[in-house]
Amino acid sequence: MSSNETQQVGRVAFRREGKLYNAYYALPGTMAGAQFLGSIAMSIVESDPEIHQSFMALMRQVVGNILEAQTGVRPEWPTPPQPAPEHERSGHG
Repeated sequence: MSSNETQQVGRVAFRREGKLYNAYYALPGTMAGAQFLGSIAMSIVESDPEIHQSFMALMRQVVGNILEAQTGVRPEWPTPPQPAPEHERSGHG
């Protein structure tokens, strides 16, 4: 792989689950074995888009810190964030 190519080693997945908006670190293309990172009340992220974006940024920063400590490379996140594959969308749990 050349120095300007990237490799996806995982992703931060956000899911509405009941009254919570949960964040997970998951492997590409699957939620199997996903690691729970944190959650926030769904009512908060629905009522304040700035807090919603801040929560997403915080979870990415946490994963970035962990991966950088383990590999020496800081991950790059897609802009804008990519939607979950249709088969993983949790609906309104």
